[in-house]
Amino acid sequence: MTKRPRTVGEAALIRAAAHGSSRAWDRLVRRHEQQVYNFALRLTGNPADARDVMQDVFLGVWRNLHSFRGDSAFSSWLFRIAHNKAVDLRRRQRWLATRNIRPGAGEPGDRDNDGGGDYDEMKDESRPGPMEQVLSDEASDRILALLQCLPETQRRVVELKFYQELTFEEIAALESVSANTAKTRFYTALRRLGRELEHTDE
Repeated sequence: MTKRPRTVGEAALIRAAAHGSSRAWDRLVRRHEQQVYNFALRLTGNPADARDVMQDVFLGVWRNLHSFRGDSAFSSWLFRIAHNKAVDLRRRQRWLATRNIRPGAGEPGDRDNDGGGDYDEMKDESRPGPMEQVLSDEASDRILALLQCLPETQRRVVELKFYQELTFEEIAALESVSANTAKTRFYTALRRLGRELEHTDE
């Protein structure tokens, strides 16, 4: 009977990589690079930007791996870093746009039309609908196009809530807003995505 190779636990890989094992580090990267890339792609809508974010994430993690204490899942730590890197990239791009295009130019559709408390209208969060079924196809061209119709702040909340399964309180802490604002952005985004989905289906 052939023995199956033993799967090395993630905690052991993290410890080994923190002590300088390039082999352990390579295995950690291979385990998580696709998820981090998909995360960054949905936030940026651009493969080149997503690759830049992913590279920045793993470079930062490599430099700070010794500081990871295991208080949360390693993947959660990666996604928090990716979120911050994506926000930093957008700010940098905006700064360059104001310098190179015209002062004060903003991105079309970037105003945060949150709607102000309409999240209470959503009655049944547990029953998957057409929007959830479309969103579940993580890397499809269709979902990437749909997400890009959203203002940046709403797009990030959809990513964090739907794909990373964070609570509204956790999202609020990441985004430096109230939990109610996080809820409003999420449900406003779902309604907008639903309208876009109906329009494309027509």
